[in-house]
Amino acid sequence: MAKHGKTYNETKAQVDREREYAPAEAIALVKSLKRAKFDESVEIHVRTGLNVRHADEQLRGTIALPNGLGKDVKIAVFARGPKADEATAAGADVVGAEDLAKRIEEGFMDFDVAIATPDMMPIVGRLGRILGPSGKMPNPKVGTVTMDVAKAVEESKSGKVEYRTDRTAIVHLNIGKTSFDERQLLENYAAVIEELVRAKPSAAKGRYLRTVTIASTMGPGIKVDPSRTRDILGLESGESAAAAA
Repeated sequence: MAKHGKTYNETKAQVDREREYAPAEAIALVKSLKRAKFDESVEIHVRTGLNVRHADEQLRGTIALPNGLGKDVKIAVFARGPKADEATAAGADVVGAEDLAKRIEEGFMDFDVAIATPDMMPIVGRLGRILGPSGKMPNPKVGTVTMDVAKAVEESKSGKVEYRTDRTAIVHLNIGKTSFDERQLLENYAAVIEELVRAKPSAAKGRYLRTVTIASTMGPGIKVDPSRTRDILGLESGESAAAAA
């Protein structure tokens, strides 16, 4: 196991490892413990009670974060002709067909989201072993295989992100940057939790949201109370007001 440095250990010591913090408290703590010189990402890790080996307990979808991710999302689009032109006009960073597939096969991966028109899927399908493991494979279920490429590009640029459970039934997502103010991060956090609750598979049994952890790129994990799933913004505002009184 890798050893952490003195600064990290000092930061970790400020977190009560046994406590499940309220969402607003956890976010405030993440920001106060920032130690890197760069603008760290803020990550949320949600361990679900789903059995991902069962097809009816798979969890996957997209969510538009109200405050975006705080970064320039790079988008690759597989399209030809007028659709390629639409993608370029909408702000896609790289557009192509067979030529783009060849670049990816040769190692090009400098993009965050891949979008494709349906007629491009025979070409894109051959890239599954490359795009799949990195979570960049276009998929009609999440709106990245579509004829409306302009809308898909615009939504991705504005902060629409894909989520899904990994092999251990955990959802990992970025919800912004440490430079965001606390309210912006809380709004993004609330949007993620509300979406996961909304998308709960009907076949799910037992406790659905097992644990929730928030951390910055270089910071320690902070446990968040997983029962706080409703009216997060209103509740936290009320708590803040009470604390200030």
